[in-house]
Amino acid sequence: MSASASHAQTVVKPRWRIKPEDRATFFFLLPIMVVFVVLTLVPLLSSIYYSLTDYNGFNPEYSIVGLKNYATIFTEAELLHSLGFTLLFAISTTILITVLALPLAVTLNKAFYGRSVARSLFFFLGVPAQAIIGLIWRQIFSPMKSGIINQVLDLFTIPPIPWTSDDHWAQFCVIFVGVWMGTGWHATLYLAYMQAIPADLYEQSLIDGANSRQQFFHITLPQLVPCVVVSTFLIMTGNLKIYDLPYTLTAGGPRNATMTITQAILLRGTGQSQYGVGSALAVVFTIVCLLLVTVQQLVAGAVQRRFE
Repeated sequence: MSASASHAQTVVKPRWRIKPEDRATFFFLLPIMVVFVVLTLVPLLSSIYYSLTDYNGFNPEYSIVGLKNYATIFTEAELLHSLGFTLLFAISTTILITVLALPLAVTLNKAFYGRSVARSLFFFLGVPAQAIIGLIWRQIFSPMKSGIINQVLDLFTIPPIPWTSDDHWAQFCVIFVGVWMGTGWHATLYLAYMQAIPADLYEQSLIDGANSRQQFFHITLPQLVPCVVVSTFLIMTGNLKIYDLPYTLTAGGPRNATMTITQAILLRGTGQSQYGVGSALAVVFTIVCLLLVTVQQLVAGAVQRRFE
């Protein structure tokens, strides 16, 4: 055997090679990665840096203050309350919308006169902007005697209710409108997913003598688990950053009872020129969101594995 042939046999091919499909995937993801870095990662790192300073947003001269801004967050009741109400709103609306949207989707999936109109009406509830919805419901929930609901109550000699002028009633109003807006949209999402459930499963269950309740819990609900996971994730992430609805409905009042964390960040960072405190509040809120969404995904994954 010649030396050249022996050398050819001993050449070791590289173990890895970039496949054409991997290269194409990289170039498809590259714009998304650039947008993520520019619009998310860079602002987040900037917020972390400014949260350690006394920067007021205008004066280019500032100094490092360490964790002083974080100490301010955990010692001021107003900021802690805004974080607490945001979590209350996000968690309660996620639970209530899911509980109401599932049976609503099952109902809209049945054949009845005017079904298409009913589907459109429920879907339309989530179409207008949250700011517009907040302004409309602000008139409906007006604590004055001239408020729409209080006028209806007056017909039954019921005294007016201080809807948006009482702490607890105001929180109820914001959560109620949030659920009212989201239920129809997510019911439509469930309804679209229900169209993919094979009809043979229901026909076989009818032969076996299953009633509507048994069909829902043993066929519909297990088949909808992936959709429930997506729906709850969308509700949770969307309502954690809520701003328009509470601001236009109650302006964060009364006595900051319905102030959300996003409103508090803007108020401190821009309105009161405490950019460092606002940045620290944004960092804390980001960490809380990551923890909450992680827990939500773990619970959703456990439920999904349970129905597999």
